[in-house]
Amino acid sequence: MAEPPLDRQAEVERHLAALLAGLTDDEALYAVAVLVNRAAIELHKRARTGAAARRGEESWGTWAGLQNAARNLVLLSSTCRDSAASLMGRKR
Repeated sequence: MAEPPLDRQAEVERHLAALLAGLTDDEALYAVAVLVNRAAIELHKRARTGAAARRGEESWGTWAGLQNAARNLVLLSSTCRDSAASLMGRKR
């Protein structure tokens, strides 16, 4: 019998709850900002690799669009991370 597919949304929610457990609101703010930034960087890296591997294929435009959106997300999430760090009295 095949196992049902994982519910990635629920899995991520569990990891996020574990990450934030016991943190103050300010600590949680910083932790989420760092997590979003690191996730954005990983998404951009994987989208860039996927787009490069599919150049010339029909799906390339979608991959390139994902890469561009992920790059924007990296820039925005870096600002969020830096702002959260500043609020916490950290450099980054």
